[in-house]
Amino acid sequence: MLKMKYRKKRGYDRILFSFLSHLVLAVLSGICLIPFWLVISGSVSDQQSIQLNGYQLIPRQFSLDAYRMLFKIPEELIRAYGVTILVTAAGTGLGLLVTSMASYVLANKDFRYRFQVSFFFYFTSIFGGGLVPWYIFNTKYLRFHNNIIALILPILVNVTYLLILKSYMMSIPESLYESAYLDGAGDMTVYFRIALPLCKAGLATVGLFIALNYWNDWYNAMLFLDEGRRDLYPLQYYLNNILTKAQAINAAAARSGIAASDVPGEPMKLAMTVIATGPIVLLYPFLQKYFVKGVTIGAVKG
Repeated sequence: MLKMKYRKKRGYDRILFSFLSHLVLAVLSGICLIPFWLVISGSVSDQQSIQLNGYQLIPRQFSLDAYRMLFKIPEELIRAYGVTILVTAAGTGLGLLVTSMASYVLANKDFRYRFQVSFFFYFTSIFGGGLVPWYIFNTKYLRFHNNIIALILPILVNVTYLLILKSYMMSIPESLYESAYLDGAGDMTVYFRIALPLCKAGLATVGLFIALNYWNDWYNAMLFLDEGRRDLYPLQYYLNNILTKAQAINAAAARSGIAASDVPGEPMKLAMTVIATGPIVLLYPFLQKYFVKGVTIGAVKG
């Protein structure tokens, strides 16, 4: 009898805990969604409404002027999207290949100088030569000026991601490598058939981080692309260029005593955020399971 009461009480406790945990997670999820909803609401609001009332969860005066201005020249926007997609796809694929290969070598115990090379990578992540030598090296010696390669190679390898993948590689049992070598497999076979399949969680996580770096990058375009190469402008730099020029026109008009043009500056900033972040946000649900696996990869298994 006591056991039945204990089981019922335990069942009620589980139901209550499940309900409260789901409720707390739902509230936290809603709080996390509020900033993004404010961005969407502000992007379809009127400029004067934002100036008078601030940002609202529901627009007081609905307006699509910001999107109309951004889509005035749809060909250029589509081309900027294409450049960003190309750079992100190529950079992510090549970056994952180079980073995973370097991680595999540094995690291999047969490589005698792995600690020295790891220290070299770590040291260069802390101390750099500065912007001017880096720019001269890329433009004068590597000829990256006005070239789409300038949007890919300068940020191809990130030391932090390399060390993350190295830790994933080191978590693979050494016996798997040894058995493969005894069966006659070479390093490339072990790398492609054993190391990479067992590091899917790490590859997915690092791949998303690399993709985000490429998708959000505008700095390299500003450094290496001239005004005459607008066909190579990525999306972030193209949108930033539109907003900068619109604000410059308004400032010049205000200084001259002329009525400023009706450029919806605040809604444009938010509309640019929606346009730029939409595709990359849609990519996350497909990689979510790998993040969960990556968190639990070091757990104790029974």
